[in-house]
Formats: sequence, C-alpha cells, structure tokens
Amino acid sequence: MLDIAEQLDALVRQGRDVAVATVVAVGGSAPRPPGAALAVDGEGTAIGSVSGGCVESAVYDLCRQALDDGRTVVERFGYSDEDAFAVGLTCGGTIDVLVTPVRGGVVPAALAAAASGEAAALVRLVEGPEELRGAALLVRPDGSYEGGLGGHRELDRTAAGEALALLDAGRTGTVEIGADGSRCGRPVTLLVESSRPAPRMLVFGAIDFAAALTRVGAFLGYRVTVCDARPVFTTPARFPDADEIVVEWPHRYLTAEAEAGRLDSRTVLCVLTHDPKFDVPLLERALRLPVAYIGAMGSRRTHEDRDRRLREAGVAEPELARLRSPIGLDLGARTPEETALSIAAEIVAHRRGGSGAPLAGAHTPIHKDAARRSSHTLAGTPG
Repeated sequence: MLDIAEQLDALVRQGRDVAVATVVAVGGSAPRPPGAALAVDGEGTAIGSVSGGCVESAVYDLCRQALDDGRTVVERFGYSDEDAFAVGLTCGGTIDVLVTPVRGGVVPAALAAAASGEAAALVRLVEGPEELRGAALLVRPDGSYEGGLGGHRELDRTAAGEALALLDAGRTGTVEIGADGSRCGRPVTLLVESSRPAPRMLVFGAIDFAAALTRVGAFLGYRVTVCDARPVFTTPARFPDADEIVVEWPHRYLTAEAEAGRLDSRTVLCVLTHDPKFDVPLLERALRLPVAYIGAMGSRRTHEDRDRRLREAGVAEPELARLRSPIGLDLGARTPEETALSIAAEIVAHRRGGSGAPLAGAHTPIHKDAARRSSHTLAGTPG
C-alpha cells in the first residue's frame, strides 16, 4: 500500500472512500512483490497494480465490494484456480491479496508519513482471527507505535519490534508470531510495509554521460546528486533531472556526507570523472563506506592505472574488489543514453541478485527476490 502512498494520501485527504488490495504473499513467477497495491475509490477510479494486469479486474471488483460492505478479505489468485484462465496469473505464479477499506485508524497516518518522505512501517494482520484481520499498527523509526492489532498487548509490542527491524533494513515482508506475542502458541501472520526516503545516487563528474545517468536514476526512484569541482560545468541547466547539484571536490563532499550520516546501505556511487586527481582520493574513501554499489568509468587501461594508484594509497584488496570498473554491463553502449542504461542495468542486477545474462534460453528464476522469499517467514523486498 505504501508504494502508492502519495496518491492514496491525496484521496483520503479529499474525504473519498477508498478500498485497497495489497499483495501479502507470492509464489512462483508472480510479477509484483509483497506490498504492491491496487486502490479503488468510491467513484470507481483505480490506481496502482497488484499483478501487472493478470488479475486486476477481479481485484478491482473485490475493492468495490469492500467499499460496499466494509469487510476485509484475503483472496488467492493463481494458475491452479478453477478460473485461472479467466482471472488467474497466466505466468504460473500465485498471489495472496489483502483487500480492506480505508476508514480511520492509523492507515491514513501511515499514508501521510510515507507521502511526505518520512520513515515509517505499517503492520497489518493478514492471517489470524477473522475479527482481527486487517487491524493495523503504525511503527516509527524510534520504536514508538500507535494503533493496535486488536489482540494481546504483547502482540503489539512484539509486532512493533519485528516491524522496526524490517524498517531499519528498508524491507517489506511477512512475519509470523504467536497471537499472544510469543514465539509459540496459535500463530498470526503480519504484513509489514516499510517506507523510507528514496535511496541516493551520487554521480561524480559533470559530463554528458552524467546528465543521461541522472535521468535514468530519477526514473528508477533514486534521489540524485551531481557533484563536481568545476562550477562552469556543474549547473542546473545541464542537469535538470538532478535533485541536488554540488560544486565541491568529490572526496570532500563524500567525506562530509558520510560524517553527517546521510549515506546508507542503499546508496549508489557512480564515478564518471575518469581523472586520477578526482578519482583516487574519492574512491579511496568510497571503498571503505558501507554503501550498496560503487562504479567507476574509464577504459581498461584507465582501470588498471586507477587500481595501481589505489593500492599505492593503501586501499586493501577486499576493498578494491568492491569496485565495479569499468562501470556498467556489456551492452555494446556508445551514446551517453546507452551508457547510462548499461550502468543502471548493473545497479539493478547488483541490487536484485541478477546475472545480467539474457533471460531467453535460461532456466533460472526471472524474479530473484521472489525465488529467495518465503511467504510465511521473515522475508521481504527492498523498500
């Protein structure tokens, strides 16, 4: 649900009745992960998606029904259903969908927090006593929470703790705990949706390839910063898609951001300067930071020279092994736009565990996250 928080928050603020269908579990080759949502308002307007098209009509009808009767239901769709061809997942997977009306409680507060870029986790009871299904808890980054799951007080406390762990990791997934908050006894299944500020992409080097990469980075949902020490090139006019433009020596800027705690495990660094006086001091610092991805542009000769300089600067081999250089996947790219696509493809493959190999003729899972996910254990997708 939080993946469409901005649009949903606008509808709720306008006082519209809304019902939301949220993917709570997937199996096989389902196209959307847990947390993906389709919402329908009282006028019949739909936003979002739970399946990329396979079961949208059936889920839409369930949302309309929830608006009429106010009931919360969980439905499963998949290839094994009797009406699979009509409304099932033709790709062969299954999805479990929680359908509930949005009427008060903590859900509007969770939508408002996510829409404004605040970190928050929304916990909803998916499997358990029917009268508690859909009950919600809003968990803040400091561990405080509001609302309730309608059962034992310890259930709320334990659920908040589990949600905080997922929120810290920026993940959405399901958690199974005891109805009384313990690890034993009658179980309940909770969906925890995490919302965090957009991950950051830092692009160093104010060149034409950087301009193309900022467009792709913004499209992928990153908050993009372009940094270069040369003010004549580092201008808003050249980088209209960047969220932030910084004129500073790259290594100084990176150091300041790291010391201020503004980098995290989702941050990606793209070094496009291919100039030793910028690259070496920057990468010397970058390779020691706990960020998600570090790539550097340049020819293979530039890469070999850069590696030598970094070793001389004291960078250890395990740190050097983190560097993706030359940056990007081998797509045969020539133009700035093609090169930006190859860089973005490598970032996505690294993030999701992909190989970068063609899917045609392969026998590996298409959705790597889904292959690693268990629908009834602590698991999830990056938020």
